[in-house]
Amino acid sequence: MTQDRRDRALFSALSVPTPTATTTHDAGLLLLRLVVGLSMACHGAMKLFGWFGGPGLDATGKGFTMAGYPAGDAMAVIAGLSETLGGLGLALGLLTPLAGAALIGVFVNILDVRGLEVYFGPRGVELETVLFASVVALTLTGPGRFSVDHHLPVLRESRPRYSLLAVVAGVLVGLIVMLLVRD
Repeated sequence: MTQDRRDRALFSALSVPTPTATTTHDAGLLLLRLVVGLSMACHGAMKLFGWFGGPGLDATGKGFTMAGYPAGDAMAVIAGLSETLGGLGLALGLLTPLAGAALIGVFVNILDVRGLEVYFGPRGVELETVLFASVVALTLTGPGRFSVDHHLPVLRESRPRYSLLAVVAGVLVGLIVMLLVRD
């Protein structure tokens, strides 16, 4: 065996195979999308309609006003729609980058209002941080084969570009809304 052949054999044995989508990978993404997406959609429905023991629009609007948001009632509608539609989109894997951007903007504001002083405990933000990281991860990785997006060629072919753009847009819009509160 020549030295060149031995080198090629050694390097091919050391090369890492390109990961391929597997059924278990896609099932894991589906499970995560359903749990996070439906949780967020229900949370939005609590704000919008008072479902699941939620406060409804009036009380949510008052809460936004007390937190310092201008036009608390309008902000309640925006937050409720972002959570409901973003959550449903995430659960279905429908326009996942857009759904992710909506939820990322929500979480930027949730963490700002809740504060980052305490991570654990009854007043901590560990649950919000885990949900936020899950939304960002799903936005970046995509919804998998068991999704509506899998059947939309534009999203399937340009996933990395749309995913990164969605994360940046969600953070920027969330920061802009957050800055409105500080004025």
